[in-house]
Amino acid sequence: MMRLPTAVLLLAAACRPLLAQWHTIPPADSIAPGQGEATFFAGPSTLTVSVLADDLVRVRFSPATVRRPEGRSWAVIKNDWPDVHVEAIDSGGSVRLSTRSLTVSVGKNPLRVSFRDRSGRTINEDYDGKGMSWSGREVRVWKTKPLGECYYGFGEKAGRLERSDFHMTMWNSDIPAYTPATDPLYESIPFFYGIRDGKAYGIFLDNAYRSSFDMGKEARDQYSFGAEDGDLTYYFFSGPRPEDILKRFTELVGRMPLPPLWSLGYQQCRWSYSPASRVREIANGFRSRNIPCDVIYLDIDYMDGYRIFTWNPQGFPHPEELVRELSSKGFHVAVIVDPGIKVDTAYAAYRSGFAGNHFLRRPDGSVFTGKVWPGICAFPDFTSTEARRWWGDQFGPLISTGIRGWWNDMNEPSVFDVPTKTIDLDVVHAGNGWTTTHAEAHNVYGMEMTRATYEGVRRILPNERPFVLTRASFAGGWRYSAAWTGDNVSSWDHLAMALAMCLNLSISGQPFVGSDIGGFIGHPSGELFARWLQLGVFTPLMRAHSVINERNKEPWEYGDMYIDINRETINLRYRLLPYIYTAMQYASDTGIPPMRPMAFDYPGDARFAYTDDQFMFGRDILVAPVLGEGSTKRSVVLPRGLWYDYWSGEAREGGATVEVDAPVGRIPFFVRAGSTIPMRQVVQHTGEAPIDPLTLNVYPDRDGNTWSSSYYEDDGISFAYGEGATFRRTMRAWTANNATEFRFSAAEGPFRPPQRRLAMCIFGVRDTPRAVTVNGRRLPPAVGGKGGWEYDAARGCVTLVIEGTARPVDVSIAR
Repeated sequence: MMRLPTAVLLLAAACRPLLAQWHTIPPADSIAPGQGEATFFAGPSTLTVSVLADDLVRVRFSPATVRRPEGRSWAVIKNDWPDVHVEAIDSGGSVRLSTRSLTVSVGKNPLRVSFRDRSGRTINEDYDGKGMSWSGREVRVWKTKPLGECYYGFGEKAGRLERSDFHMTMWNSDIPAYTPATDPLYESIPFFYGIRDGKAYGIFLDNAYRSSFDMGKEARDQYSFGAEDGDLTYYFFSGPRPEDILKRFTELVGRMPLPPLWSLGYQQCRWSYSPASRVREIANGFRSRNIPCDVIYLDIDYMDGYRIFTWNPQGFPHPEELVRELSSKGFHVAVIVDPGIKVDTAYAAYRSGFAGNHFLRRPDGSVFTGKVWPGICAFPDFTSTEARRWWGDQFGPLISTGIRGWWNDMNEPSVFDVPTKTIDLDVVHAGNGWTTTHAEAHNVYGMEMTRATYEGVRRILPNERPFVLTRASFAGGWRYSAAWTGDNVSSWDHLAMALAMCLNLSISGQPFVGSDIGGFIGHPSGELFARWLQLGVFTPLMRAHSVINERNKEPWEYGDMYIDINRETINLRYRLLPYIYTAMQYASDTGIPPMRPMAFDYPGDARFAYTDDQFMFGRDILVAPVLGEGSTKRSVVLPRGLWYDYWSGEAREGGATVEVDAPVGRIPFFVRAGSTIPMRQVVQHTGEAPIDPLTLNVYPDRDGNTWSSSYYEDDGISFAYGEGATFRRTMRAWTANNATEFRFSAAEGPFRPPQRRLAMCIFGVRDTPRAVTVNGRRLPPAVGGKGGWEYDAARGCVTLVIEGTARPVDVSIAR
């Protein structure tokens, strides 16, 4: 049979909305009102609009050709919502459902949906000429695209941050060495924001089939989205702030559990560190050079013939001894696990998987097989509860060996010898209780694999937080794993693209994200690696990685100058861990990620609508990485307010563009006035020593302005934080009455870290202080560098050290 070239198939898929024969939903011929909802019957089709919260509406369109069971979703975990007061009015031509935040109107002829805020401003509306439509089993809706509206999110997409005029497909695909034009990629998150005139809304398409979003490429005045099968079910979030939308979205689909502290340290990976002697060499390389590192990865060569859950007896004859030795030096070992189970009756995992009926099967009942690294493989049905438990049980021996990190790869799923490069679409899945085919389960296969991994490891180690990393996922997959942006390339273009991709993934709900530092494919220059490593300080996942048969990419491989630069960069990461951990806890609690585009935090500032070369990290740090070769200066657009240059301590007036020095050893970043950045001493790994001192870099705001920052801590490894075993403090800094004031609140929560000192660096002090008091007691100036306080005129800061307690700390600096 003749096969069309891949490029032709992709073009046909991209043009499907243009070529299909679409049938627009007919006028409503009857209406069934409900509690906070209304169902419209239009011939054999139905449209149900349900108000779930003041700012959240679900729209479900079921054409005559397609119906799926009510409540069926791979992503949504919150289905019960508190009652909300809804005012329903049927005016004859339309039905209006109003809450305190918005009004959703459904016109009856034609049947169209629009959303307005309480002032009557149109937030979003169906395109009058098309609206909701179907073609065969495909479903789609067309929306009006207002002039100047910008779009963000969509999960993992290559290219620029803002996505107007793009056509994008959601279909998890293994495409190494991707380019800005490559679409789709490894992860599918059908969720996006629209921002116009400083106000935002969000839409989540709750459909796992292959779907697509055309954001004005087909026609400039409209955009559309839909799927190849299933109902057209989407959730509308009225905002109006981006953070309102993301909090509500992650309430709907779930949030990230707090990861172990060690997973936020530096991580080193390669395909492959093998044999065991090479792994020891890498570990010793870090420790002998005083370069911090917490995680070393083992790629597929640690296995016996690439069979997962096994060890290569030649390269790794004594894995327990190796892992124990690495653990004694402060390293956690992470191993790769792929879904393909080699068809081999002498292989225990295959025998038990086959005997338990845990593998995917064709419609005729035979086991589906395809070629991956081990050869011909069977594939677990991760949509089966029993198969997930079987999979999780397989980790017992690896855990007993001391392995603590789980790198889930090839789980798009990728299959080498199939024309579509994945599992056949008619392969049958258990479907979590609703039997379905791979056409629906494909995009969730990677997420369900990470679910099986996470739940299995947690079952075996109930008192330790699992660290799972994945290449493929779906909306809500962050409940089980971190993610990285796949097989990128060692180039400056890919460095810039990594930033935009991580930002869109972050605000799509996945807060624990990063890219392969240095690029997976190819070899970076010393400068490129150093700049990528600097960006990695401010990505939650900080992992360097390299392809096989390429030159080494460890931090010391670029000459003496870059050893020192890269060491200091990684040191900065470790010093910032208290701030980073606090930001990750906030993400776990609220869904708001550490990495955020400027347009997310400042949607009303038109200067940031297309900004993808600087970003916010947490609430208080603005990062401006160097993304171009040979650059030693950077222009930074500062939001309104006062901002401090971290390196110089200089206060800069916001609302303007400033130019800063950016030598190759330094990443520019600024701190918001009024905030406090908690930091720690440098360690070689997170478990080396408790924090001592806890350093508080204090950046006061102008007279009368206050801004609070938070500090969070727990044991870093267990789930006790979920039961309240936490340590929280609030920090405020301001200037008033010719004095700089700082307050560190009393500790909240029962967890208590070890006793330590507090070191404070209070910036914005332009002259030698007249007096410094701590809790009302005057502190003398230091003598000979000992005791008391010191003033650094060059950086405009006062430093002092006191014994740390759980009680409040008040510092006043009289000018």
